[in-house]
Amino acid sequence: MKPGNCFSLALFFLFLLAAGSQAKDRPVLRAGRLKSRIHLDGVIMEQAWFQADSITHLTMIEPKQGIAPSASTSVRVLATAKGLYIGVICYDPHPEQIVAFSRGRDARLSREDYIALVFDTFNDGRTGYIFKINPAGARYDALVVGQGEDENSEWDAVWDARTHIGPYGWSLEMYLPVKSLNFQRGGSVWGFNVQRRIQRLQETDRWSGATIDYEFGQTTHAGQLMHLPAFDVGHGLTISPSVVGGFGIFEPNAPTDVRSDLSLDLTQRFGPNLEASLTLNTDFAETEVDARQTNLTRFPLFFPEKRTFFLRGADIFEFGLGLSRDIIPFFSRRIGLYRGQQIPIDAGLKVNGRVANTNIGALVTRTRAVAGLTPATTMGVVRLKQNIWRESSMGLITTFGDPLGRENSWLAGADFTYQTSYFRGDKNFLIGVWGLYNQRAGVTGDKAAYGFKIDYPNDLWDIAFVYKHIGDGFSPSLGFVPRPGVNIWRLGVTYSPRPEWKLVRQMFHEFYPYLVTNLQNRWESYRVFMAPINWRLESGDRFEFNIVPQGENLPEPFEISDNVVIPVGAYHWLRYRLEAGLANKRKISGQVTWWFGGFYSGRLDQIEFYMDIKPSAVFVARISGELNYGRLKEGNFTQRLYAVRLSFTPSSDLQISSFIQYDNESNTIGTNTRLRWTFSPQGDLFIVYNHNLARSLTDRWTRESYQFLLKFRYATWY
Repeated sequence: MKPGNCFSLALFFLFLLAAGSQAKDRPVLRAGRLKSRIHLDGVIMEQAWFQADSITHLTMIEPKQGIAPSASTSVRVLATAKGLYIGVICYDPHPEQIVAFSRGRDARLSREDYIALVFDTFNDGRTGYIFKINPAGARYDALVVGQGEDENSEWDAVWDARTHIGPYGWSLEMYLPVKSLNFQRGGSVWGFNVQRRIQRLQETDRWSGATIDYEFGQTTHAGQLMHLPAFDVGHGLTISPSVVGGFGIFEPNAPTDVRSDLSLDLTQRFGPNLEASLTLNTDFAETEVDARQTNLTRFPLFFPEKRTFFLRGADIFEFGLGLSRDIIPFFSRRIGLYRGQQIPIDAGLKVNGRVANTNIGALVTRTRAVAGLTPATTMGVVRLKQNIWRESSMGLITTFGDPLGRENSWLAGADFTYQTSYFRGDKNFLIGVWGLYNQRAGVTGDKAAYGFKIDYPNDLWDIAFVYKHIGDGFSPSLGFVPRPGVNIWRLGVTYSPRPEWKLVRQMFHEFYPYLVTNLQNRWESYRVFMAPINWRLESGDRFEFNIVPQGENLPEPFEISDNVVIPVGAYHWLRYRLEAGLANKRKISGQVTWWFGGFYSGRLDQIEFYMDIKPSAVFVARISGELNYGRLKEGNFTQRLYAVRLSFTPSSDLQISSFIQYDNESNTIGTNTRLRWTFSPQGDLFIVYNHNLARSLTDRWTRESYQFLLKFRYATWY
């Protein structure tokens, strides 16, 4: 099919869509006014709580949709000019069976008991802020991404919460200052929703939009939080100085280096819905190191952004539907990082927010020259996204600058996404089209990329079709494009019935064919992922069996490991996977995966595993690893990667964690140990110790580098 015909087909679908039923009435919660003080201790005792309106009825969406939950929940909201207090009581007849193993900030709570809250501060059903709290006091926050299809959990806000477990179940009190959020000027109504998880029962309950087809982050189905006051953000100025000091040996055989530095972050709000952030001499000392990965492909690996400055408002820079990791037009890790080395950022300015129905994001940075590596350079991005109709959008993006200072470097693109959650009455349906073009001195060939996606993401049937064209000259300086010069076709079909069986909760029957051709439409790669068995049990345990035919048509020799080179040619093989996992409700849980079968000219066995050990919420350990054993005609290879995460969390405000990694390709052991003490919602102290040991040819372990850092930061609001 020609690209032009693909676009015609995608657009034709728009004319076939029925509007479906109108939105159902949204439930309402009225915020109470707080005149006295709330002491955050997790115990709902102050008289103001009991004078406020409350949510008393959630609806089960899993395992049985539409029925009353197994335990009741009450939710109340109190408002002041400075922020919101949220009080929740989670009744539970068996509090001794509550599942809560985490206490640390941003812990993944999806497999524990929790309360989740989402605030749609523009009340438009498109964006939102998600907060989760578990009974042990762990706090998680995230931005709604893709209008509820995903979450950006790297985002952090200033807020606080406390919990209490008692004979009635558990309860929480939370304080959310409005200065942590962008919101509609003068709006007295926000979108609001509540979700509760009871992990031992694999039960999920929700207040509004209580259907299994809707994601919690789809704020178009949220209820309404009404009677909000005129919030006071003061002068809207936040000043956050940071002091960093430390010492270490940063490369082998180097002398000890002592470092100290100051950095400054300023944020100025222009009303409640638009803000500008300035960073000077930016420091990322507290950022956790990347998790190591093995690579059995010809293409570069993807590592996510973790730096705070780039994560704030990051949802605005999301572009297109269905691009995945094949194309990221703006990848912020291109700024301040090059070949694994940090490049100093002298200054950065970011503007993000909303004006009427237009989302605005802009970023410009100036990086310092590093001798022999990169020159000083200015780079940036501008993103505009216009909300149209009920849930759809269209937008523009442009980037400029190059990490290596190459001239005339820019990218421009446009995207359009039609989205509805009322297709055929109450189903999700999306169509997205997008196009990009880049330029840079010395780049030739096809400099364009474009594509579309048709998506029907629902519980029983999840069907998607994606097409992408990536020109051989499409290489944006601030983007991530691991495989240029190809056409990519991808179909995904998942049928997920919920049988009325005693032991089985849900079955996932999956069929995912994937084809990559070059620009002359000759095949380069194919993969057909099939899951005849993928069952999730009522206990939370799961097991899966997959069959995966694959092929690669190598245009040039591929060195998969040292001295193991696969020659040019067409290769076809068949692989299988067995996978089993234990439910997270147990003190010891985990998963093991075994890939086996053909691989190029021979055989490859891959074993992946992780085990979580959780004697209490204070101490949690995860042991994980990946073992790859390749036996090819061209030679044999073995890849081993092991990792251990240890977390000691005596309170939700104090966490000591250590991340230890080893792989046999680099032959190094690396440790990243961090202490984070949140001594106030606006202030943190970090102590970081990094240590790397390398194994020499004489089979001896020697210190390659070490680093000790202390960072203090505090935000003051005006």
